[in-house]
Amino acid sequence: MSQTKKPVEEIDRVAIRFAGDSGDGMQLTGTKFTESTALAGNDLATFPDFPAEIRAPAGSLAGVSGFQVHFASEDIRTPADHPDVLVAMNPAALRTNLPDLRPGGMVIVNTDAFTTKNIAQAGYEEDPLPAARDSHRLVEIPLTSLNREALKDLKLGARETDRCKNFFALGIMFWLYNRPAESTERWLGGKFKGDVLEANLRVLKAGHAYGETTELFPVSFVVPRAKIQPGTYRNITGNTALAWGIVAAGQQLEQPIFLGAYPITPASDILHELARYRHFGIKTFQAEDEIAAACSAIGASFAGHLGICTTSGPGFILKQEALGLAVMTELPVVVVDVQRAGPSTGMPTKTEQADLLAAVYGRNSDSPIPVLAPSTPGDCFHTMIEAFQIAVRYMTPVVVLSDGYLANSSEPWLIPDVGALPRQTVDYATDPETFQPYSRDPETLARPWAVPGTPGLEHRLTGIESEDVTGNVSYIAENHEKMVALRSEKIARIANDLPPIETNGSASGELLVVGWGGTCGALTAAVNEARESGQDVSSIHIRHLNPFPSNLGDVLGSFKQVLVAELNQGQLWRMLRAEYLVPAESLAKVEGQPFKISEVRARIDQMLGGGAH
Repeated sequence: MSQTKKPVEEIDRVAIRFAGDSGDGMQLTGTKFTESTALAGNDLATFPDFPAEIRAPAGSLAGVSGFQVHFASEDIRTPADHPDVLVAMNPAALRTNLPDLRPGGMVIVNTDAFTTKNIAQAGYEEDPLPAARDSHRLVEIPLTSLNREALKDLKLGARETDRCKNFFALGIMFWLYNRPAESTERWLGGKFKGDVLEANLRVLKAGHAYGETTELFPVSFVVPRAKIQPGTYRNITGNTALAWGIVAAGQQLEQPIFLGAYPITPASDILHELARYRHFGIKTFQAEDEIAAACSAIGASFAGHLGICTTSGPGFILKQEALGLAVMTELPVVVVDVQRAGPSTGMPTKTEQADLLAAVYGRNSDSPIPVLAPSTPGDCFHTMIEAFQIAVRYMTPVVVLSDGYLANSSEPWLIPDVGALPRQTVDYATDPETFQPYSRDPETLARPWAVPGTPGLEHRLTGIESEDVTGNVSYIAENHEKMVALRSEKIARIANDLPPIETNGSASGELLVVGWGGTCGALTAAVNEARESGQDVSSIHIRHLNPFPSNLGDVLGSFKQVLVAELNQGQLWRMLRAEYLVPAESLAKVEGQPFKISEVRARIDQMLGGGAH
């Protein structure tokens, strides 16, 4: 592709949203633009927004699929509150996404799709383009016609031809922001062949040439490379990082991994990714239902494997009885809940953080389980390693709470030095002469892990309450109270191994913003902006939700006001008020969308008396 002779304008950052029908390839378009941006050396954050319907009617509002990418020459933490550029492939995409575009932003539309039928199906009473010309910088391109013209001599059907138009749009955006196209061309070469390969390569180049030659774009833009920590990076989503973290945990603990899973949005990608790593000792089992998946993982842990389940909220609830068995038998099983909007089926492709109370308290009786939550897509990798280490060290099931936003969004990830990753030895019981199956480690209260079938290591393990020393079934009241307290104390002692909470900002002051999980980027960015404007506000992000870090109470007590921001109706807020008696306030959002920086800033301003932001 030739270099443009038009002026090139340097900018610090830009956010672009691709939007169209779910069959228009917007997720693929956004992904390829993101990969090219990562190779260009920019910091970035993405937000894929899928429709919940598998096959919504073409041109309908319910079928709109979007992908937003925010990239910059400096550190960024969110996909941006408002895109600067909207690429809308049809009227429905325009209607659902135009309100989010910043005032005066650029709108690139496929004018061929703005037919009377499509305009009416999107709910417009009249052609929306004249109004868009008045409010934004509208760029009207007949993408469908240009795409067909570029491919008219190829032996492709009309449907196959029209499916290529997303790459025509991608070629335009590659030119407009000076993105390299070579990685996309290599990907196409490995994915397709024949006329389909030729068609995609041709329209990608045609789109680039159109951007270069048309009068619609007087300038192109360039975002300089970001100054980042030296090392090897790759773009990674939260689900991919979770899968790789599971593989790494097995390598660091030198134990085989068994994944029992039932496919469920948005967790299924973890199963798909892990199935590729049999050569690392990974066994994957697609069970017939969620209960079978949980029980199979418990059985694998009973047999000496590192057992894990991956699921989302509805499936997590079905696993709770089995998790109670893992609590009683004290087996190291990890359950990943990639949270989504509910209840019931709810909005399966939208994000939420409403499974916290279910994870901490959702089983019958007192069934304490440690709960961790990663804060960024890349942090999912390290959280999985830590979850397995806690499970093995304390012989307990562990819950990891990811969410739909983390699962599908991506960021540049510094590939870690494998030699620097934390290692831990699994201490299996092997010697019949020293084996005491119901003895406990005095520091962790964990029982030894004895694999059934090992000669001389016979012992009893049951879901019925048992006597601690012998393992015999016991209905004695005093013994039950002792065992409930012992299991609780074992989990409480995990706090001794947790790092102290670190404050972003001052160690004390007027306002502390508290968050957990995938809200980290928006909350941190909002607090940093507020501090730069002179406001006395700091933040913490809680990674360990049960037990809490030992210094959390002191940190909360060092601030006059506390604001707990989360994507539910105030679950962590309730826990902190109950545990530490702090008069915290809640910032709750349950729209199936992540926090915007402006939403958090507005509440900070309100609490600090600064007025609306």
